[in-house]
Amino acid sequence: MVMYLPSPQTDSEQLVDDIVVERQNGPNAAYFTGISPAWRARVADYIAQGGSPAAVPTWPQIEPRKTSFLTLYLSPADGSVQGEILKVMRKHGLSVCPACGEPGAPNTLDHYLPKTRYPHFCVTPHNLFPMCDACQKEKDTKTGDAQTPRFFLHPYYDTFLVHQILDLTIQAPFETPTFTLNVSQALEPDQITLVTAHVRELALAERYGHFFRNQYRRLIRLVTRMRENHQDVRATLATFTFAAADPSPNSWDHIFYTSVMSNPPLLAYLEAGGRPTLP
Repeated sequence: MVMYLPSPQTDSEQLVDDIVVERQNGPNAAYFTGISPAWRARVADYIAQGGSPAAVPTWPQIEPRKTSFLTLYLSPADGSVQGEILKVMRKHGLSVCPACGEPGAPNTLDHYLPKTRYPHFCVTPHNLFPMCDACQKEKDTKTGDAQTPRFFLHPYYDTFLVHQILDLTIQAPFETPTFTLNVSQALEPDQITLVTAHVRELALAERYGHFFRNQYRRLIRLVTRMRENHQDVRATLATFTFAAADPSPNSWDHIFYTSVMSNPPLLAYLEAGGRPTLP
């Protein structure tokens, strides 16, 4: 699931000023100079509103010049101020996708508010974060609708993501278990609504289910080896759980292992309830 990320260290408002200065000798100098105060104000509003599409409006007046903004992201000049910032953001060092928690380094940057509808935020660092291909495909240009104004969690502003937000239940019979994933009831009602929308819109249920089934098979193999070697199953799994919390308690591994450790009947089965078999 989504992990909380520290906000970018780059001053997103100052970046607007720097981009405008770089364009003073180009064909778009007058245009960018003229819109600079309004552009800067909109970036400041984005930050103040946490990027919420329910509170951050589009900018219809710049639609005829959309390409001028998109080029800043799609074709940054060598050494340009935004180009150097994008390079740094792509060297993130993450080992899971911040949007879903799936293992593996995300290889692209996503625009929280899509650049096609909000081109003035296309190089705003606070609107950009790493995302895996699967999540980006599902997210596309969606933001929300009349019933749910905001579909997606924001890794810079939704600070409750420092806690685990999904609970997995592994149900007997443990030879052929079933898996049920629920939003944590420890969250506030509005947070539950948001997390539910995020899971739905990124089509995470099927992806989670496939992962948990495979992880359970791996668990059975590991526990079988532990018991053959007379290892302490519970203590070893507790170590796995602790390790899986890094980099996020919402990584798929951590959600899985916390469900195992909080399930006494399953632990009893794994420790001594007959020889576990692969489901």
